[in-house]
Amino acid sequence: MPNKSAIFAPVLLLAASLTLFAFGNSVAQSEVAEPEGTAETFEEGAVLDAATNFFGESAEDVAKAIEKIFNDLGEPSAYIKGSEGSGALIIGFRWGDGELIHKQDGSSRVHWTGPSAGFDAGANLSKVFSLVYNLYESDDIYQRYPAIEGSFYFIGGLGINYHQRGDIVIVPIRLGVGLRVGANIGYLRYSKKKRWIPF
Repeated sequence: MPNKSAIFAPVLLLAASLTLFAFGNSVAQSEVAEPEGTAETFEEGAVLDAATNFFGESAEDVAKAIEKIFNDLGEPSAYIKGSEGSGALIIGFRWGDGELIHKQDGSSRVHWTGPSAGFDAGANLSKVFSLVYNLYESDDIYQRYPAIEGSFYFIGGLGINYHQRGDIVIVPIRLGVGLRVGANIGYLRYSKKKRWIPF
């Protein structure tokens, strides 16, 4: 009768070899695989650097604002650096323009306008840094975006507002000068060309 150890030894050796091969192969694949989303989205550090350089303000306030947005929505597929002017007396209007930086499509020019209504009075000029989510193609940004429940937050001197249309979410971070008091509802319309009529 054959020795059991003689029968099982080759089987165990083969099983161990297959296990080591599979483990080694999976390690090799994990070493070359990109972290999820990095090919299509911006990491928090890159966005924070861009926003801090753009505003030229306290890194602490910018970091808090970026951290809140990343906690809410994760990594954006694009961001906008620009400026805007707005004013209101019950009825308000807003005009802005800037540069859209898309992770895959590169940079392009973008303009936005929008009306508002509410208990609102005053005027202000702002620098605007917007994070854009689920924007798979740059041209998809050119549409109207209502505010999400009028949500508005302040972190330091920075204002944060959330807008959504379908899956696309735009989160403007504003730092402005002027005098403006109140609350309103409205929308932003993004376009390729500058528009003077804010509807």
